[in-house]
Order: sequence, then structure tokens, then C-alpha cells
Amino acid sequence: MSLDSQTKEKIYSRVCDLVARKHFDPGMNGANWEELSKTRKDQILRSSSDEEFEKQIQDLLSELKTSHTGFRHSKSAKIPGRHAIATTFMRCKFDGEQRWMFQDVHEGGPAHAAGLRPGDILLQVRNKELMPPEPPIFPVGEDSQYVVQKPDGKRIVGNLIVPSPRSKSHPVIVPKAVLCSQLPDGIGWLKVTMFPGAVGIDLAKMFDTAIAHLKDSTRLIVDLRGNTGGGIGGLRLMSYLTPGKKEVGYSLTRKRKEKGYAREKLPRFGHIPSHKATLLWLALRYGFIDKSILVVTEGLGPQKFHGRVAILVNEHTASAGEMLAAFAEENGLATIVGTRTAARLLSGSTFKAGSGYIVGLPAAAYLTWQGKLIEGKGVTPSVPVELLPDDLQAGQDPQMQKAIEIVRGM
Repeated sequence: MSLDSQTKEKIYSRVCDLVARKHFDPGMNGANWEELSKTRKDQILRSSSDEEFEKQIQDLLSELKTSHTGFRHSKSAKIPGRHAIATTFMRCKFDGEQRWMFQDVHEGGPAHAAGLRPGDILLQVRNKELMPPEPPIFPVGEDSQYVVQKPDGKRIVGNLIVPSPRSKSHPVIVPKAVLCSQLPDGIGWLKVTMFPGAVGIDLAKMFDTAIAHLKDSTRLIVDLRGNTGGGIGGLRLMSYLTPGKKEVGYSLTRKRKEKGYAREKLPRFGHIPSHKATLLWLALRYGFIDKSILVVTEGLGPQKFHGRVAILVNEHTASAGEMLAAFAEENGLATIVGTRTAARLLSGSTFKAGSGYIVGLPAAAYLTWQGKLIEGKGVTPSVPVELLPDDLQAGQDPQMQKAIEIVRGM
């Protein structure tokens, strides 16, 4: 059912009000929200369809140039590929045209389960040719037929099913969050695709298991390429990078920023609990206070690989992945290798805008202990190494090769 003009105006007014009151800092990237929203109002309200109305509001919000900012209907099935099928893409040339190539394909995810691999070129999705800048979309709850060209020149037609979390007939396919392997020369390899869970109790146990498996490693490579971010569970991995307790950084809400603060006096979060029963205690401790929190490592003691660590990042490493990389870089705990990270490190919240629409807004920023804002800047590797389409098609990984070379020389 199409929205009438009165409903559109109510939704638009709600969106404008939410940004003005809830967005961490509407002017942080030089955007004047009050002026922008007034200037675009008439054009947006004259939208010829609900889809155009949604798109124009999304375009307006994009002027804020902050992550975790968006507008969509709650029933929308449009989810980026990195979340829907657990993969990332890079641009490549194919028959003289720009196309999308699979880059990070996370083990256990829908794309990996379907046999798709880095270096595959995506030619069609749902009988439609996809060319940059249009992003690959695989609707949740629907089948998506695809056509890819493999590095050996073969064309493959397949079908991807991206189950809805509410689906009873098809289980949700989730990529493995943590993988590890022992490489030659005492090098441990630890791959982290995401940081699931708000507190990360289960994830912390995965890190404990992985580090125990790599107990004889005298060097460590942490691979965060394509990491989509998540919750605070990455604190356990950060704690394994340094023996004692060390300040990581802090979240900062708009209210706290405007009121003034001393970072040392912010509530401290420095331990991931072992049992989920503790979550009630955490909710009571942190649930009714300002969300500005100081994060401190757990003090897990020395590891054999300390001082000989490399961390791999790329342009898709986001959110909590960037927090970890920034912490290691700032404290000299690892050599960062790869390409500049996604620069998306804000804490987001969602708000109802009426008629089933939802507004996503950043509710808090994150700063390192030295006061660096990662949002919009990212983490720049000290050893920059590009990964090119030709590398993927040839099955080569110059970023990984460089990381191995670096830790061997430490």
C-alpha cells in the first residue's frame, strides 16, 4: 500500500527529529543537518513511490557521512553481500567492463558452502547483470540464481539460498567466526571473520580454544581481512596480545561529549565473563548508565608469540576489527599489513520512524586511548600491500606472504 502525503510527512519529521536528538554528532563531518533536511524536504515529500521516498531519505542520511546510518523498511530483504552471504567483493575488469570479483569468502558462510571462492567473477544475480557501483544484493528469505566465471574460464550457474532468521524450513548458515592453523617455522595463523555477541562469552571461549591449539607458536598472524565487526568479544583477543592490563580505548556518547568527561573516570569494562548467568549482573551494572565506557585488557599473562605478531587488514575490515588493529598499532604490539581499513567504527542503534520504517543512527563514537577517532579515517597499515584481481585469480596472496616474511624476521 502506497504512503499518502500525510504519512510521508510524519515519517520525514520523525527522521529529522531523531537525527537532531540521537545522532552522535550530525556535524562531525561538516554536514549541517538542519539546513540539509529543510532544503530536501519538498523534494522528498513529492516522491512518486514508496521506493523513491525510501531512497531519497537514504541519500539524505548519507550526506552525514557516518557509518551505521541508514533508513529502510523493517520487512526489507536488501542486505549487503558481506552480511547476507558472508563475502566481500572487489572491482575487476572483465571483457572490457567493470565487474565484481569475490574477495574474502568466509568459511562456513552461504557463499563458501555454495562453492564460491576468491577470484570468482560475479556476472549475474537473479537474471540481472551486475556492474559497479551497484552492489551485489542477495535478498534474505529468497533464492538467488547466480552466474560466475571461475579463474579457469568455466562459467558456473548456481543458486544461493539466504534463509531468514525466522525461517523454519532452512537453517541460517553462519560463517565460522574463528579459525586457526599451525604453519611452519612456529607461526600460528588465527583468522577472525566477525565478533558475534554483544558481550562475546562464546567468542571468548573460541579464542581460548584457538590460542590453546597454537600454544607452541612463537609467532602469530592474526587475519582480520573482511571482518565485519560486532561486539566487545574482541577484548579477549586483544588481551592475548599483551600480558598485563592495558587501556584499549573508550566509547563516547553525544550526551557525555557535550557534558564533558575525564576518560580515566569512565566506567571500566575489563573482563568478559565465563558464564551467561553473569549477563544479568552486567545489565544491571551498565544498562542504566550512559554508554560511555572505558575498555581495558584482561591481563592474561605472557604468550610465546608476544613481540612477533602481524595483523592482516583490508578495506573491508570494519568496526570491532578496526578497534583491535588500532589497539595493536598504538601500543606497538603488532605490525599491521595490508590496506587501510573501512573507517566504520561507531556504535549504532535503531529507532522506529513509523509505518514499519527504521532509522539506523550512530549513538556513540569510539576513540583509542590516545584519543584517535577511527571513524572516517581507518587504520593505515605500517606495511601497505595491495591484493589485486590478478593475484586472486592466480591463487596468490601477497598480503599473507608479506606477513609470514615479517614474523619470520622478528
